[in-house]
Amino acid sequence: MDTFEHACYYLPMNVRLTPQQREFIKQQVAEGRYLSDAEVIREGLRLLQEEIEWRAEVRRKVADGIAQAKAGKLVDGPSAIAAVLDSLDDASPK
Repeated sequence: MDTFEHACYYLPMNVRLTPQQREFIKQQVAEGRYLSDAEVIREGLRLLQEEIEWRAEVRRKVADGIAQAKAGKLVDGPSAIAAVLDSLDDASPK
């Protein structure tokens, strides 16, 4: 990878942190969890992205469930549990 590609991959950005946030980052590096301040920030952003994606997925599933309920496609609790238990029994080695 040449210098240009590397420079494009890690674009510099200035951010303002509270003293507590800065201390937390420094502590993570000092304890050896991360190699640099930037690595701590990148990991935090990666986790935030995962959280946002997870919430969007949950919202989609809830909307699907509401649509199914409105369409009358419901299963009562005992029947649902029995179906799950049956599928577990079928999948277990004999």
